[in-house]
Amino acid sequence: MSTPATKPIPSNMSSLTPHLVCSDAIQAIEFYKKAFGAVEEMKLLAPNGQLVHAALRIGDSMLMLAEECPQWGSLGPKSLNGSPVVIHLMVPDVDATVAQAIAAGATLTMPVSDMFWGDRYGQIVDPFGHRWSVATRVRDLSPEEMHEAMLKAMPSA
Repeated sequence: MSTPATKPIPSNMSSLTPHLVCSDAIQAIEFYKKAFGAVEEMKLLAPNGQLVHAALRIGDSMLMLAEECPQWGSLGPKSLNGSPVVIHLMVPDVDATVAQAIAAGATLTMPVSDMFWGDRYGQIVDPFGHRWSVATRVRDLSPEEMHEAMLKAMPSA
């Protein structure tokens, strides 16, 4: 009896998946559950109880997590004094999601407001140093309409 071929991209994954490194990664899992309604799909712990790998589902997307591992050069944003990466999360109600994330321990870095590109949008930093932008689409705009709105919104140089 032959077995079905292994899919190169598993059906529960998409082509691009954030994989976050955190200090206190087990606490990060709990934060993402409270802040964004994440569902834990898998968790691998080392014999010492340290998180080796976790897979969480937020909406229709996967988020992977691992504990810092300095000996492998794997450090989180707190150890690196910040991160240039912003994780973008689209949600049905940005105001409620940002409020929920703040209640769970996130820090507001950009208040939610309507943006020229058609989203209601804000930014937070989670307790583990990862930056998140959170948005809800409120207006569909063509690229030309976005460009025109951007020019109106930007101060003159």
